[in-house]
Amino acid sequence: MAAELTTQVLDALSHNEGSIVSNEVFPSIDFTTMKSALDRLGSREFIEFRQINREEAILTPEAEGVAAEGSHEAKVFEAVRQAVEGLKIDDLPGIVGTESAKVGRGKALGAKWIKKDGDRLKAATNSIQDTSREQLQTIQQTRTHPDPKVLNDLRKRKLVTMQKVITFEIRRGPKYAKDFVREETDLTADMLATGAWKTTKLKPYNFKAMGAPAQSGALHPLNKVRHEFRQIFFEMGFEEMPTNRYVETGFWNFDALFVPQQHPARDMQDTFYISDPPQADKPRADPSKTEKLADGSTANTEAPGAPKQDYDAYWDSVKEVHENGKYGSIGYRYPFREEESLKLVLRTHTTAVSTYMLHKLAADPRPARYFSIDRVFRNESVDATHLAEFHQVEGVIADFGLTLGNLIGFMEVFFAKMGIHRLRFKPAYNPYTEPSLEIFGFHDGLSKWVEIGNSGMFRPEMLEPMGLPKDMRVCGWGLSLERPTMIKYGVKNIRELLGHKVDLNFVESNAAVRLEKD
Repeated sequence: MAAELTTQVLDALSHNEGSIVSNEVFPSIDFTTMKSALDRLGSREFIEFRQINREEAILTPEAEGVAAEGSHEAKVFEAVRQAVEGLKIDDLPGIVGTESAKVGRGKALGAKWIKKDGDRLKAATNSIQDTSREQLQTIQQTRTHPDPKVLNDLRKRKLVTMQKVITFEIRRGPKYAKDFVREETDLTADMLATGAWKTTKLKPYNFKAMGAPAQSGALHPLNKVRHEFRQIFFEMGFEEMPTNRYVETGFWNFDALFVPQQHPARDMQDTFYISDPPQADKPRADPSKTEKLADGSTANTEAPGAPKQDYDAYWDSVKEVHENGKYGSIGYRYPFREEESLKLVLRTHTTAVSTYMLHKLAADPRPARYFSIDRVFRNESVDATHLAEFHQVEGVIADFGLTLGNLIGFMEVFFAKMGIHRLRFKPAYNPYTEPSLEIFGFHDGLSKWVEIGNSGMFRPEMLEPMGLPKDMRVCGWGLSLERPTMIKYGVKNIRELLGHKVDLNFVESNAAVRLEKD
């Protein structure tokens, strides 16, 4: 088809000294075939062409009916005008149709073309101008309308749809000729033997042609932004926490954080619970690290003299601080239920991992900086901004004498490395931090303040049962990985970023990200 079309294009240009437009001369030819023929002629300089992209307005079936027969309100007016004594409202659908009666009566009344007189409708004027019909007829003839507001209004009323149309303006090239001589693509042994290669026209190489795209893997946008966050944490001296446990006990996920067992976050509608096994063991030390030797035996590879921790005492302290209060706190004053604490859940936050790491730190208290970036799970309704699983970015700093001022100062440095320099802090509530702060950053693209994270100082009721010194303070903060990724890549629906609706072309073609740059 493309080979035949090249001859037709050259023939059309022979009758026209200027340019021709593809959809006028070849209205039935599809884009791919036309582009192939034009590329073939253009590479040999037979023609020159340029692509023209535009949008055309197309009438919907309903709009075509309006353009042919008149608008709903005009039909209603004409039916009422012809009824000298007025038209009963109940008779209107039988004359103009149910749809026209439903839509047109209100519009005709609003335009004051008709008026209501008891149970009848009467004409309020002798003649009308059916503007909607005229507008649609103009669009039907020209595929557009001179007033963009009219087009926008008709689109909202679902009378018009916009369709992208690609055409080509074609003119003669430097080597134009009416006849297209077939070019050979290969130099054969027969040509060399017979000498035919001397008169044969060979197709020139196109060194500017793009090669076929190579199949390769691609990093997901979330992984690119995650890499940037990790680099920021590492350059600020943080250690990455192990986050390989998606399933946690209620103890590590809630109780150790001083979250009461009656807290709404622990309800079935907010948290995913594991049914089998029904419960876990009490907190205990991790299994010893062993390494298999060459002779087949195993050896303990843990450092000798590593401090041992009393997990039973930790359990009892957490239970005591909930039931009766401890360490200067009055607690929550409720009976602590062991079976509730040992239920298995899909972790709702990576703070469960932070708690475990802080408990290990209590064996050898020292300044420390930890971070984690991994998946968490919430039993939430899925919509454009929420999923039942997402990624949490969390940072924890433990040191002696830390204050809220240190936390705010560190937040300013941390978010500045992400390119966010204007911050606001708002008091908030968290069961395991006091004071707690919501973090807002000014988004230049949206020209407004948006919530970007949560932070606070961990409570003594959480830290002291671990065995951390009284003068050691721990501050923490967290934010989602999805929100900055959506902002950087202009994604409005989170389901287009994570899940089965992700466009693989988007994953393969998206650019690298640098959080310190806009």
